[in-house]
Amino acid sequence: MMIEGPKPEKIKTIFAEVANGYDKANDVMTFGLARLWRKDVVRWSGAKPGDHILDCATGTGDLAIEFKKTVGELGHVIGSDFCEDMLRLAPPKAKNAGLEVQFQLADAMELPFADCQFDVVSIAYGIRNVQDPERALREMARTVKAGGYVMILETGEAPDNLLKYAFEFYLKKVMPRLGGWITGKRFAYEYLNQSSRQFPSGQKFVDMLAQTGAFERCEFRTLMGGASYIYKCKVI
Repeated sequence: MMIEGPKPEKIKTIFAEVANGYDKANDVMTFGLARLWRKDVVRWSGAKPGDHILDCATGTGDLAIEFKKTVGELGHVIGSDFCEDMLRLAPPKAKNAGLEVQFQLADAMELPFADCQFDVVSIAYGIRNVQDPERALREMARTVKAGGYVMILETGEAPDNLLKYAFEFYLKKVMPRLGGWITGKRFAYEYLNQSSRQFPSGQKFVDMLAQTGAFERCEFRTLMGGASYIYKCKVI
């Protein structure tokens, strides 16, 4: 059974509050690893020059920009997000990188794109913040060509070993303080930490993906011992 996510207005408000400091906070809290993980998503997706890509919940555009570096001038990348305060920061970032990326306001649960339009659709650290994850996953799959992929980068559960306590301490105590210190909005990072710990990961999330009936095959890779996961889902 699919879980129910947070109310859209709550998420929109949280991300609007932290938008200006989001990139810096993300780099500090992940020790810069999130940048490497986005590159891993692009590599594992199999995206190639000329491909058409959609990045949902793109935020300030980092993953969309990373895809554009791979698909090149002949490729086309759209970054979509329903939070205008986050999305407005994306176009200048792409321009500064010398890359042409289209950014568009759009809700992952109701994508304004045609069936079978993209070779790859991605979402990074966004699916757990969607009110109806199953609906969003079906929407993403709908816009992907048969045999294409939905790529998901998401947080994970604490590993079940000696690192578990250090992992949980960092998530519960350190991350909210760091996020709060950088953005002045500690409450936002306390919520994001809570949502991360409640959302299924690994095989549990793969089982959830299978329930959509939209994918032929789903695989996953762990990052930093389970701190995050990459999921590669082949569309039927």
